[in-house]
Amino acid sequence: MKQLFGTPLKRFLRDWRRSHKPVTDIALVLQSVAYPVNVGSLFRIADAVGVNRLILSGITPVPPNQTITKVGRNKHTVVNWAYEEKAESAVAALKSDGYHIMALEITDLATAYYETRFPGKLALILGNEDHGMTRSILELCDSAVFVPMFGKGRSLNVHVTAAVVLYHVRCQEMTNAG
Repeated sequence: MKQLFGTPLKRFLRDWRRSHKPVTDIALVLQSVAYPVNVGSLFRIADAVGVNRLILSGITPVPPNQTITKVGRNKHTVVNWAYEEKAESAVAALKSDGYHIMALEITDLATAYYETRFPGKLALILGNEDHGMTRSILELCDSAVFVPMFGKGRSLNVHVTAAVVLYHVRCQEMTNAG
């Protein structure tokens, strides 16, 4: 076994992508995710899992931003993204486009991400690092998922939580395809 670099790595990834095409249409909405490091990480994750639309809203910083560019490794140039001042407007538009609106938030009705069947058109909503999403956004959500915590902490960083759930969505597709 040897690590791949350069052209062999590009060929390996290209061939893998061709045989594992994403099925779920994923939109990601960031409602006032405040820290540029998290936004940059979310751009990189969005690219990695093939998010179709990334919507930044509220106080979420937007490119061009030196931290977003550096942490996101320029993925803001390849991810389809937009800024919408009011997250409610973005969520309403996604809902009218047929997306299932899912909060990534601990709520009284949330289910563990690994117990959830994800729909073919999914809009995953992420809230602020300190206080989560607003009630007005939660009221627009069709469901909610959470990442269980087994230690004393109450949550993971917003971009880590998103990565866990988004990769699970893609792995669920692969499992169901075969």
